[in-house]
Amino acid sequence: MLSNLKQQPQDKIMELMTQFRAETRPEKVDLGVGIYKNAKGETPVMRAVKKAEKMLWEAETTKKYTGLVGEKDFHDAMIGLVLGDVVPRNRIAAAHTPGGTGAIHTIVELIQSATPDATIWISDPSWPNHPSIVDHLGMARKSYRYFDNETRAVDFDAMMADLGDLKPGDVVLLHGCCHNPTGANLNITQWQKLAALIKTKGAIPFIDIAYQGFGDGLEEDAAGVRLIASEFDEVLIAASCSKNFGIYRERTGVVLIVTPDEATQTLAQINLAHLNRQNFSFPPDHGARLVTMILNDPELKADWMAELEEVRLGMLDLRRQLAAELQKQSGSNRFGFVAEHRGMFSRMGASEEQVLKMRSDNAIYMVNDSRINIAGLNKESVPLLAKAMIEAGC
Repeated sequence: MLSNLKQQPQDKIMELMTQFRAETRPEKVDLGVGIYKNAKGETPVMRAVKKAEKMLWEAETTKKYTGLVGEKDFHDAMIGLVLGDVVPRNRIAAAHTPGGTGAIHTIVELIQSATPDATIWISDPSWPNHPSIVDHLGMARKSYRYFDNETRAVDFDAMMADLGDLKPGDVVLLHGCCHNPTGANLNITQWQKLAALIKTKGAIPFIDIAYQGFGDGLEEDAAGVRLIASEFDEVLIAASCSKNFGIYRERTGVVLIVTPDEATQTLAQINLAHLNRQNFSFPPDHGARLVTMILNDPELKADWMAELEEVRLGMLDLRRQLAAELQKQSGSNRFGFVAEHRGMFSRMGASEEQVLKMRSDNAIYMVNDSRINIAGLNKESVPLLAKAMIEAGC
């Protein structure tokens, strides 16, 4: 049996991690892996998470299973964080999943169950797991243009032109904020125009929000999601707690399904429970419980929000430093987009040949499409990256 298995393509980012670990030059710079790191190159446990873990350790009396879709308190806390009060609670079905990836997988399975002939539209470029999961589940997909490689900004006209081919029942996968891999975001006017187009076409919005709080702030980063949720009867949302709570290894995500009425909410909730049961039975509880404690405790929440804001501002400062250093070394303002992008990532516009040259000559490791993790930089490595980019001919 096992000899009949097919060779699977190696994950390029995982392969890059292996190459970086084998690198012996002391000045090596890791800009590939999508994980937050501070100036020391560490991914620390957030203060509020540490406090909540201690409180949980002292108070927890059982390790029995949680519910099939997790706990209602976690659902309510995440609904408040992502959607605020724009949709009545009795119209929202929810399920705790293992990470944001688990939430995306569950939503694609839900689409498959409800409308197996639907086409899922994904931005070009997008996070590699988006098309991979859709393909793995055998769903049809198309791409829509999103990023202008010349201006390094959203190519909104091209995006709207491509989505003009939507068919009723199609699903449009959108990044809620901090677009991965480009860092280029829609503004609120563009969200409004996009919502109007999707509604006119009779398509369904599917939003992946994995970096809330990393861009312009917790409320600001949720603006597009909330606008869409307030405009549509049906919206599919996958949210991750990995980044903004720093609990990557706890695998904490949630599916939120906006439905037209309470009867449909009940039906969607039953199906989410069924999918969880088939895939992993009960979701892991630890991370979700920490998130719930933090969001429901005013003191913990205030401390978490303060530290998250420190993280956000630190990345914005690194963006400004890199843009200024590139302008200094190039004598050009063509890299000003770096300061305008938001979140952990920016696509720098280097060719694969230039990326490989920087890796070979300067021990700078970024993904071959020139996506960099801004959080992988610090004051010392910013000039190194700028110098390498100019020398590589970027």
